[in-house]
Amino acid sequence: MYNEKVMEFFMNPKNIGEIENPDGVGEVGNPRCGDIMRITIKVEDDRLVDVKFKTFGCAAAIATSSMITEMAVGKTIKEALALTNRSVADALDGLPPIKMHCSNLAADALHAAIKDYQEKSRLGV
Repeated sequence: MYNEKVMEFFMNPKNIGEIENPDGVGEVGNPRCGDIMRITIKVEDDRLVDVKFKTFGCAAAIATSSMITEMAVGKTIKEALALTNRSVADALDGLPPIKMHCSNLAADALHAAIKDYQEKSRLGV
């Protein structure tokens, strides 16, 4: 059901964990399938210098979480906001159609973490 690249990112995920004292936290989930993703970010000079994830879900959910962290590190806030769930799936050489909307919430979680960061920055937190 899953291709080699998805299986690689599932079996050997990168950037697992949580950043201590993160600048932003994003958590999203899909109640229909039960996948939950939490992404934490560290930002310096408008650039994501660290991105970590914790995910409860299927192979696709874990693989997409891992892939988004790899794609986002080093990007500016604007560049990171341009990442989409489709670009994550493409970077993994595709996902089964049934897994696209229920397991690929990775960009949504990253965007939520960035929004949290921006809100905290605006408020001076």
